[in-house]
Amino acid sequence: MLTAVILTQNEEANLPHCLAAIPEPYAIVIVDSGSTDNTLAIAKQRGCAIYSNPWPGFAEQRNFAIKHCAISTPWILFIDADEIYPEAFYAWFESGMAGIASVDVLMVPSLLYLRGKRLNHAPGYPIYHPRLVRRETVRFVRNHTGHGEAVINTCRMGYGDIPYQHYFYHGEIIAWMHKHIGKAAQEVQLHPNNGAVMTTRGRLSVLLGRSWLRILARFFYHFVLRGGFLDGAGGLEFALMFTWYEASIYLQAKAGVQAGG
Repeated sequence: MLTAVILTQNEEANLPHCLAAIPEPYAIVIVDSGSTDNTLAIAKQRGCAIYSNPWPGFAEQRNFAIKHCAISTPWILFIDADEIYPEAFYAWFESGMAGIASVDVLMVPSLLYLRGKRLNHAPGYPIYHPRLVRRETVRFVRNHTGHGEAVINTCRMGYGDIPYQHYFYHGEIIAWMHKHIGKAAQEVQLHPNNGAVMTTRGRLSVLLGRSWLRILARFFYHFVLRGGFLDGAGGLEFALMFTWYEASIYLQAKAGVQAGG
């Protein structure tokens, strides 16, 4: 009833934990975009089906998996290599979700872990992502940021209660900043997609535009309004990281305006 799909590129540090959490009966498909480490060897050892496709973006890569990876199960669960779905999620799916005909995509909540420690406040929960999808009816499109994904707005939506664990950051700040500079460049211009389902956060982001006030607001939101200070040093680190990210977007947008002028 379910195939797990994992998008990878040099994920040897994360993939073993991700795979270990997926129950044995489920088929696993790896869509790799050019790993040069031991990612594919780890996947082969588990018996995963492996496909390669140069990285086109999250939405396009998920669509590649749906269309071109010989998946025949009615449902697909998309998992990133730094994420773990608890046993309770799979038990819940088997107990009833698999047979529900009124939902095309399940928005699954996430819990974020910084340096292995769960952040209970700073991220601003709930954070939902379209992860459990019906193969025959769901397609992905780019969301308003330009690098993220959303599902087409003809999909029938459901919302789950069992979160997955997202181990998004282990302290590799330079690598994290390099990665997010590229993401910031894609967010300089917000382009709402009329065919996409937009979250409340997405609509608010578009409404606020690219004002410098977003930089201050980002820190206030994570550290004060959502109680990030209650997460201690981790909450402060998280707030500072994403305040820096917001500043990177603003500065790149400003540089583009000046260059164009």
